[in-house]
Amino acid sequence: MAQRSTTSEARLQRLAEALGSGTFADVKRMLNGLPAADVAHLLESSPPKFRHILWQMVELENEGDVINELGEELRGHFLNDMDAAEVAQITEHLQDDDLADILQQLPDRVTREVLDSMDHRDRARLEQVMTYPDDTAGGLMSTDTITIRPPLTLDVVLRYLRRHTEIPAMTDNLIVVNRNDQFIGLLPLNTLLVSDPSSTVREMMVTDIAPIPAWMPDDEVARQFERNDWVSAPVVDDSGRLVGRITIDDVVDVIREDADHSLTSMAGLSDDTDTFAPVMPTAGRRAIWLGINLATAFLASSVINLFQDTIEKVVALAVLMPIVASMGGIAGTQTLTVMVRGIALGQVSKNNEAWLINREVAVGVLNGMLWASVVAIAASLWFRDWSLGLIIALAMVINLVTAAFTGAALPLLLKRMKIDPALAGGVVLTTVTDVVGFFSFLGLATWFYA
Repeated sequence: MAQRSTTSEARLQRLAEALGSGTFADVKRMLNGLPAADVAHLLESSPPKFRHILWQMVELENEGDVINELGEELRGHFLNDMDAAEVAQITEHLQDDDLADILQQLPDRVTREVLDSMDHRDRARLEQVMTYPDDTAGGLMSTDTITIRPPLTLDVVLRYLRRHTEIPAMTDNLIVVNRNDQFIGLLPLNTLLVSDPSSTVREMMVTDIAPIPAWMPDDEVARQFERNDWVSAPVVDDSGRLVGRITIDDVVDVIREDADHSLTSMAGLSDDTDTFAPVMPTAGRRAIWLGINLATAFLASSVINLFQDTIEKVVALAVLMPIVASMGGIAGTQTLTVMVRGIALGQVSKNNEAWLINREVAVGVLNGMLWASVVAIAASLWFRDWSLGLIIALAMVINLVTAAFTGAALPLLLKRMKIDPALAGGVVLTTVTDVVGFFSFLGLATWFYA
C-alpha cells in the first residue's frame, strides 16, 4: 500500500511538472492514466485557471468517476455546466448511493430529467436511496446486494454466485432474508468457502449481528463500523425489510467529512470550503464571522470602558489585562475541544455530563491556583506592588474556573438547542472569558484602589 501511494505521488508530481511546462499532450495522457481519486485530488489542488484546463482533458468515460471523488463545492461547480443528458451519460455506471449524492446537488428539473432517462429498475433503486436524507444510513447505502434464503444448501449458493459475472465491491457477507425480504442474518464468504457444501444456509449463517436502521445518523453508523470492525453492514427499514447495505468506503467518507467539519467549524467556515475558491466568495464567507466576532469584541471593550477611571489611575492594569483574558481563553478552548470531541465520538451522555463538568472545574481550580501564583509573583516584582499581584491572581482564578465551566457546559447546552457546538462554541466561549476576565480584574482593582 505504501509503495502504491509513493508511485501515485510520483505520477502526480510528473503531471504537475508537465502542466507547468505547457506540454498538454503529455498532460492529457498522464491525467487519464491516473486513478479517479488522484485526478480529483489534482483538480482540488489546482487554482481555478488550471482546473478548467485539466477538466477539459478528462476523457468522457472517466468524468463520472472523477466527479464522484470531488468535494461538494467543486463537484457542484462542474455539474452546473452540464445538462441532464450529460449528467446521465457520465454517471450511468456509478453506484446508486454515489449517484444520489450527485443528483441531490442538481436543480429539481435536472434531477427529474436524469431519473426519467433511466430504466424502471434503476430509477426505482435510486429513488429509494433518495427518500432518505444524505446524513443517514439510508442516504449512505447502496441497494446493490446479494441475498439468499435459509433453506438453500451452500452448494446451491456457490452455483448461484458462479452465475454472476461479478459481485458487488467489498462483499464480505451474503445477506440472508425471508420471503418478505426481511433481514434474518449473514453468511460470511469465508464460511461459505470452507464449509461442507451439503450444509444449509440456516445452519451456517450468523444471526447475532443487528442490522442498521435506515434512519440512523451517519456519525452513529461510523461508530458502529469502528466498534465492530465491519467491512459492510445491512440496512433495514422500520419493518425490518432489507433495503440496502453500507460499505466501509462510504463510512471513511463520513469520518473524513466529520473531521473537516470539526476543523472548519471552529473557525466559522463551512466544511465544503474550497481551498482555491475565488477572492470574492471567500471574503464574503469570512466576513460574516468576522462581523460576529467584532460585535463580541465591542461587548468586551464596553466592559473595559466601565473602568476607564481606574485604568487611568493605575496604568499597569492596561499592561496586565491581556494576560487574564488570554489565559482564560486558552483554558476554555482546551475544555471546549475535549467536550466537542467527546460528543462527536458519542462518549458524552446524560449519565456522565455532571462528572465531566466537575472534572473540568477541578482542573480549572488547580491550574488557576498554579498560574495565578506565578503571575502574581511576576506582576508584584515587575511593578513593585503586591496588591496588584493579589488582584491579578484572584482574577485569573475566577476566569480560569469560569472558562473551564463554560467550556464544559456550553457544548452540552448548544447540543440540546440543536446548535452545532463546534460552530458556535468558540465565539461564545471567547466572549465569556474576555468579559469575565476584564470585569473580574478591573472590578477587583477598582475595589482595592478605591
